[in-house]
Amino acid sequence: MTGLLLPSDHELLLRLLRTPTVSPLEAGGGEPAAQLWQAQTDYAEAAQAIGFRLARHDCARPADALRDDVPAAVREAAGTPGFLAGQPSLVLRLGRALPLGSTVMFNVHLDTVAGLEPVGFDGHRFTGRGAIDAKGPAVALLAGIRHAIQAGAPIGRDIGVILQVVSGEEGGGLGTLGTRRLVAAGFHGRVNIFCEPTGLRYLTRATAAMTARVRVTGQGSIDDRPEAGHNATVLLGFLAQHFAASLGGSFCVAGLHTGDQHNRVYGTGELLLNLPYESSAEGEDLAARVELVFRDGLTEFAGKFGDSPVFARTAADVAEITTLDWLKRGLPCLNGGDRWAENLLTAHAGLTPHAAEEPAFTCDAIWMDGVPGAFTAVFGPGSLAENNAHAPGEYADLAELEEFAAAVARILLAFARTPVLKGTR
Repeated sequence: MTGLLLPSDHELLLRLLRTPTVSPLEAGGGEPAAQLWQAQTDYAEAAQAIGFRLARHDCARPADALRDDVPAAVREAAGTPGFLAGQPSLVLRLGRALPLGSTVMFNVHLDTVAGLEPVGFDGHRFTGRGAIDAKGPAVALLAGIRHAIQAGAPIGRDIGVILQVVSGEEGGGLGTLGTRRLVAAGFHGRVNIFCEPTGLRYLTRATAAMTARVRVTGQGSIDDRPEAGHNATVLLGFLAQHFAASLGGSFCVAGLHTGDQHNRVYGTGELLLNLPYESSAEGEDLAARVELVFRDGLTEFAGKFGDSPVFARTAADVAEITTLDWLKRGLPCLNGGDRWAENLLTAHAGLTPHAAEEPAFTCDAIWMDGVPGAFTAVFGPGSLAENNAHAPGEYADLAELEEFAAAVARILLAFARTPVLKGTR
């Protein structure tokens, strides 16, 4: 099916692509200030043209950002002037508030990663930062809802539709300032679709990740007296290899930094580990193993270098100068199944499920974990990799946006035809 996106939709998408919305956590100083209020206002006006009304448009409060389970980067940035005020989230509702069993929710984010891209449309392909992740899907979403209305779905009467249009998804924000607040406030439905690039295959899983930081806070020395100081470079390099050899599983030994000069011994530094997991229980087990491997590594380092003329001081003091803390921990995972809802998507809406053996990824859908009576899927056009979502040359083809719009319409039409089964699982 083609022609669902009208010229006015093309214009809206180009306007959104030209509006800078780089996450403050991504901005490196070269991008213009994010204009998320403006982007969401433009989107709301387009949604209101098909019957949506504004239900909420606000920002997180300091208390939302200072929770222990908020990533450290967000907590640290929360005190920066304008950080919270510049990241609003929008809720739009079609029709009156209806029970959860009669409501479908769609979530889409308008913030982007850094690296502005030339904006354009050649009649077949949109280019620009956010084209596929996720401004293009956001516009196609409206086109699909409009088509469902025109096809006779009783949306706004018997079926309620909620749109969460959020900030704070990119840059490691992980929805802690946007989506989580909206879910907690009850803005969700029986079926909840998070619009992310999945190749038009729906995914009922979303992973989370922890970030562990190992820090050395010793005393440095000059290169002529290396034995006089604590050598954070050698210690952290040893621990990086120790984690890589001992921890097992799939994880990322990430940044290791002590200093940039060749003629000194650095006594301070840090090592980062990024640790994905697919369930909360798996995450807690992994965190415990990281801490055990860390303690074993300190013991092994002390034994290996205790007699070294150059590194003996580092070995002797290793337990006092080395600490492990968590920059990110305790985030939930989405890992749910729902026979009725999956049958709705496959048999009635004609969608294809994501293959069970293919890996999931992290997105704001994690905040739907454990919400009673709610089914959640991640679904959208394109691919993060193939469409260059976080890289130069990001694009979205009109054809794939049209396919997504048609799928959205089918979801709503299928949901409208099965009222008796909405409360079953």
